[in-house]
Amino acid sequence: MALQENRRILIKVAQMYYEEGATQSEIAEKIGVSRSLISKYLTTARELGIVEIIIHDEHHQQYRKLERKVERLYDLREVVCIDSIGLESSKKQLGEAAAHYLLRMIKDGQIIGISSGTTLHEMAKALSSPQPFPEVTIVPLVGGVGNERVDIHANYLVAKMGDALQAQYELLHVPVMVDSKEAKEVLMRQPSIRKTFELAEKSNIAVVGIGGSPEHSTMVKSYLGSDHEEITQNEEIVGDICYNFINKFGKSIRNTWNERVIAMELETLKKIPLVIGVAAGLEKVNAIKAALEGNLINVLITDEATAKALVE
Repeated sequence: MALQENRRILIKVAQMYYEEGATQSEIAEKIGVSRSLISKYLTTARELGIVEIIIHDEHHQQYRKLERKVERLYDLREVVCIDSIGLESSKKQLGEAAAHYLLRMIKDGQIIGISSGTTLHEMAKALSSPQPFPEVTIVPLVGGVGNERVDIHANYLVAKMGDALQAQYELLHVPVMVDSKEAKEVLMRQPSIRKTFELAEKSNIAVVGIGGSPEHSTMVKSYLGSDHEEITQNEEIVGDICYNFINKFGKSIRNTWNERVIAMELETLKKIPLVIGVAAGLEKVNAIKAALEGNLINVLITDEATAKALVE
């Protein structure tokens, strides 16, 4: 085919497809060639600059650039950025964004691991799907009961999400925190508890919150008691994930809290194929950075102000 004739047919096919809305099969039948050849014509038209595809997304364009910066800087699979607004409204929007993202990723037959907290409570409230997922199993990653508000416990969130997705779920009938390292070891040997954690280890997706430094932590205020000074005065602690206190490298810190907390170990969390971290707030920037540096999460859902702080 001569160069001019080749360009003419590429333009014709592109106009029929992009401007007239004809399908590739319809174009193939009209021109008298195979559908696969039409697909090749369209690809060639884009490669030669005959067709330029422009995505008009002015409202989110600034966030997309910011998201890409964070993705590249921390080698993340994806970043979702929302508007920066008041704290409680931000949590609601974060929860909604996390619910939308989870619905995009979830497939029937998967195991979904969930931690706990106020932001994940907002996610559970926002989760809604007309499609049932009867073969999905939702499982806690941390102790299911504790001193906090009942509606942010892992068991409550797992049950609420299970109902929303018409999915199966498992509960973990142990507290977040026990009295001693020895008590934890005894509990973790119990068959029902061990079975739940073994199921959690097989999670395809995990959704976790990220807590800030101890003075800003809901968890610390609820559970610390006599350990208060040991934790709040430990400058090595930058935050927590799945109730495990971490340092700036995303490593679990050796202290009496981490020895007694009933939660998935961080090295186990890292083995889950898709870990979605949901967190925002300038007081959490160091904790989020630590989680990213430690490769504890590979998707981050946050807000604009936090994302900007992460790349500064």
